[in-house]
Amino acid sequence: MKFILLLPFTLLVLRGFSQKENLQTKALLAANKIEQKIIEWRRDFHANPELGNREFRTAEIVAKHLKLIGIEVKTGVGKTGVVGVLKGALPGPVIALRADMDALPITEKLPLAFASKITTNYNGKESGVMHACGHDAHTAILMGVAEILAGMRKDLRGTVKFIFQPAEEGAPEGEENGAKLMIKEGVMENPKVDVIFGLHVSAETNVGQISYKPAGFMASASDMKIVISGKGAHGASPWMGVDPIVTSAQIINNLQTVISRNLKLIDNAAIVTIGAINGGNRSNIIPEKVEMLGTVRTFTADDEKMIFERIRTIATKTAESNGAIAEVILPYTFSYPVTFNDISLVQKMLPTLIRTTGEGKTVLVSAITGAEDFSFFQQKVPGFFFQLGSKPLNAKATSHHTADFFLDESSFKLGVNAFTNLVLDYMDMNK
Repeated sequence: MKFILLLPFTLLVLRGFSQKENLQTKALLAANKIEQKIIEWRRDFHANPELGNREFRTAEIVAKHLKLIGIEVKTGVGKTGVVGVLKGALPGPVIALRADMDALPITEKLPLAFASKITTNYNGKESGVMHACGHDAHTAILMGVAEILAGMRKDLRGTVKFIFQPAEEGAPEGEENGAKLMIKEGVMENPKVDVIFGLHVSAETNVGQISYKPAGFMASASDMKIVISGKGAHGASPWMGVDPIVTSAQIINNLQTVISRNLKLIDNAAIVTIGAINGGNRSNIIPEKVEMLGTVRTFTADDEKMIFERIRTIATKTAESNGAIAEVILPYTFSYPVTFNDISLVQKMLPTLIRTTGEGKTVLVSAITGAEDFSFFQQKVPGFFFQLGSKPLNAKATSHHTADFFLDESSFKLGVNAFTNLVLDYMDMNK
């Protein structure tokens, strides 16, 4: 009798497993079918890169694609952002997936058939424009995920919000940008997002792997500007002036002690880097002013506070000792919080990634000193951000943000499958 009573329940459970497996199989077959289309999208974006808040062509292509596959579309969110909303036939959670679209002011070196030939004037200097961090791949991958899930609308238990974000790398001075601006303009509302997932290609991780870390995954980041004002003089008569170039050199050297002598390195890591120094225009003229640009990376609020204070003190007091004046603007144009992966969400969804990659290919890694404005989304809802291995096997890794940055395009299908499986599994867990 008990067996007879349990039989309908057992059949219902088995039917549920069968439906879930059918959806996953359907998604996998769809990913295989559109893989080449995703690669072609990526190559087109790579050949036609656009800087932050100027992703007009990219956004138009994304919006057109989403509309074509029957997804509700809103454009112009956060300047050039595109948001697509796919409502499943069944009730359930609202899951957001995010891809960034912007490129960098770098002149590409690789002799690819689809290499960028685009140039621009950036901060007063002629520069190439290049997808040197993989945002072209992120955009193409999410377009593919949208197409697959749109074809499964009648089986979806919930809603998927596709966020195509501009200006993750920053925007022109004086403009708001990125995730923070999209949130300000309501991207996490109507419908209200419950959870968000994001990925980033990694040219330093082998293709076929996914890397992750619970809690603090990527560093906070703030840029800074230091202006040293001295007194101009003839290069042959330095005693007639106050040399801001010598002062800036001393400041740069002294800033090296911020990490080595102030940070408790056994607990946390941090970075202080000067990436640009501009001053003077002739060999025999001591200029009146030098400007420096730099970045600060930390993993805790206390470390950030301490490092900011030390930078200000070192810069101003070093300049003062030379008779110069240093103005420290920190943060300068942006400040990103730590990319913090919700621990409970990571634990819940880790089996999905392991199943997607296969055993031994979903790898726990140490924290990364790179930064991501995906962190702003994670301040609003639980989020999980992971890296998609895109380094060719047995090849030398290339660095992000460099002219020879390279991705193995065979990694894109794994990214599509990871996103799709995360959506399907999360919906199944919260039905």
